[in-house]
Amino acid sequence: MTEVLDRQALLSLLERPALRRLLGAFNDDAEETRIVGGAVRNALLGRPVTEVDCTTTMLPEVIVERAKAAGFKAVPTGIEHGTITVIVDGEPYEITTLREDVETDGRHAVVHFGRDFALDARRRDFTINALSLGLDGRLYDYTDGVADLADRRVRFIGDAHTRIREDYLRIMRFFRFHAEYAQVDPDPEGLAAAGAERQGLAILSKERIRHELLKLLVARRAEDTIRILADHGFLPWLLGGAAEFGRLSRVAAHDKDDPDPIWRLAALAVTVEEDADRLRERLRLSNDEHRKLAAYARLLSLLKTWALPLDAMVVRRLAADHDVEALGTVLAATAGEPFPIVHADAREALDRLRSGAEPVPILPLRGADLVEGGVPKGPRIGELLAQARQAWLAEGCLTDEAYAKDLLRRVLEQA
Repeated sequence: MTEVLDRQALLSLLERPALRRLLGAFNDDAEETRIVGGAVRNALLGRPVTEVDCTTTMLPEVIVERAKAAGFKAVPTGIEHGTITVIVDGEPYEITTLREDVETDGRHAVVHFGRDFALDARRRDFTINALSLGLDGRLYDYTDGVADLADRRVRFIGDAHTRIREDYLRIMRFFRFHAEYAQVDPDPEGLAAAGAERQGLAILSKERIRHELLKLLVARRAEDTIRILADHGFLPWLLGGAAEFGRLSRVAAHDKDDPDPIWRLAALAVTVEEDADRLRERLRLSNDEHRKLAAYARLLSLLKTWALPLDAMVVRRLAADHDVEALGTVLAATAGEPFPIVHADAREALDRLRSGAEPVPILPLRGADLVEGGVPKGPRIGELLAQARQAWLAEGCLTDEAYAKDLLRRVLEQA
């Protein structure tokens, strides 16, 4: 399938005032600077362009001098790689000196600064990422990236094995870019090279693997691509456990307007808390990411053994004790499975809680209320609050003033 690319959207990049000022200051008879990579690719596809990177013939120190002379702020965010972040009217732009790889070890590259745009383009990973746009509106394509973009195909530049051996993370990027941009089967040469070189993934940091996998999980064709990873032996190595493709598909349909990679990872790879612990180590997840996986696992284990149908009152009780988003994800993941059985009013109640139309219920009783009622400070306060909470949960998590007064009266009588 060949698509018509949006040339007008591409040219509209040059109409952005801050970017126009930047390019005007960084182009003259001696030096040239172009927009490169993702901004060009996304503009041609008619997708939003939120970040704009540029490549230039100027050395890093010259970029800094030019920026200061033009009244821009220059920040050396990656000066060892030739990258300076230039801020124009509050908007950041990464400007990188043209490069040629001198030596690579599968993780890092030793580069030599150059002045040849074609050589710089051919050292990049995929043809669709090697396009550049000049100040005059000319589109430069040294690797047939335009044709691949029109055909919605992700293809390595030159020999796929060579590109991968330069940085083994390109295996993960191949699948991630396929999930985000392709509308055809994976490029056969790229897929074969990824399979043959996959042992190189072992030398990469877990953080880099995690970064690409989480991006892949929220890409447009995440489900199809995850199955491709499984079919070619990558998924067991990445996850270290079984995969639930059906649950991933249902959660992807559930959160399609605002996808969350961790909830999708939970649906795909978590059935018990031990899975959450394993993934934390395997992917170097943050504490918050691990907490979400563990919350999903606890709710899943609870609801898969919940014999009675869930109604609105039960959902309120669960929301009071568990993460509301975790609850929504578990119910989406298990939709259509024998358990749990979910009534329509339960889903309506959950929607109200998730949207904020109804607040998540909170026990309308505090320790201070008991002290004010005459209960001495001490362990007894905690015991009474725990008992009150059990009663409150069983009675539907009411929070109105009349209920709160009645609950306090009962607790004080018991005390």
